Amino acid sequence: MSDRTEITLRPAIGSDAVAIARMMRASLNAFEWMPVLHTPEEDLFFIRDVLLPNQQVSVAVAGENIVGFIAVSGEWVEQLYLDPAWTGQGIGARILTQVTAGMPVIKLRCFQANTGARRFYERHGFRAEGFGDGSTNEEGLPDILYALRR
Repeated sequence: MSDRTEITLRPAIGSDAVAIARMMRASLNAFEWMPVLHTPEEDLFFIRDVLLPNQQVSVAVAGENIVGFIAVSGEWVEQLYLDPAWTGQGIGARILTQVTAGMPVIKLRCFQANTGARRFYERHGFRAEGFGDGSTNEEGLPDILYALRR
């Protein structure tokens, strides 16, 4: 991990599923407040059989390693994860900006406990439009509906 490592963005392909699932789990495991609800096999099933076939998924690649990904469906950013070792280098901003560039409205949900992500989205112009009590997500965690309207 170096500031000189070139980061490339590209559409995800089926053979990326294992690397995406591992990176997503590493990201989730970095949060002490995040319940572990799925096995690695379930993570892989979700990425391979649900996410990749049904959403627009792009990956950030450093060398041969996937260090981040975003999944978009309609006006929703459904997933945005970075490898914890690669945060703070502008990769998330680049993924978000490039993939959503043509979208007049962008919506997403973020857990209230994820203060870093909240700061990130607010820095990028998202505004909180609603607060949930956790009853609508499988983690059961309070969340925030964010939107960016251009």
